Amino acid sequence: MLISIPDVLSATQARQCRDSLDRAEWIDGNATAGSQSALVKRNMQLAEGSPVAQQMGNALLDVLAATPLFISAALPLKIYPPLFNRYAGGQHFGAHVDNAIRPVRGTSVRVRTDLSATLFLAEPDEYEGGVLVVQDHYGTHEVKMPMGHMVLYPSGSLHHVTPVTRGVRVASFFWVQSLVRQDEDRAALFELDQTIQALSVERGQGDAQVLRLTALYHNLLRRWAET
Repeated sequence: MLISIPDVLSATQARQCRDSLDRAEWIDGNATAGSQSALVKRNMQLAEGSPVAQQMGNALLDVLAATPLFISAALPLKIYPPLFNRYAGGQHFGAHVDNAIRPVRGTSVRVRTDLSATLFLAEPDEYEGGVLVVQDHYGTHEVKMPMGHMVLYPSGSLHHVTPVTRGVRVASFFWVQSLVRQDEDRAALFELDQTIQALSVERGQGDAQVLRLTALYHNLLRRWAET
């Protein structure tokens, strides 16, 4: 299940974040690459201990906690602290699958990577190339979104970023351990939740059918959730 989440950051928030990132110090992106990814990863990244990365990452986590579509789609249990990357001058990221487990640096916390997220921090016309290409059971998806928009996709999907041949592509990326491990189960719950929300607006939350679907949603979540 690949889900687009528009306007995670407002235009003002996204521009403020980008301005801070443009003044920051970037390092080789292989600093956080696994053995497989290191062979195909060619980009720059903010160091995980960078004050700018920590400040921007914490602000993004606060925004995500107040983004209903993200909560509905991801059902987050743990979120890896957001990281930030930069592509320019032909840099790219070849085909790879994200590591299944990500230890959070400096802690004993480990995050199972059920979902990968990319939050775009450059407008599409600022750069050429830099397309996120995700392959899943339903085919190949090409993603290049406006600044402040985000995409969620299963971490087990084969994916890559095409070379940036003009301009600069800047983004935040992170991983989510969901309450619900299986992508198919999360997809079913997401569709059910979106249907409930739409019917609640049309009929009111006290409608008998809305109540029945709400009960079904919570009973399925109770069955599938891991805490």
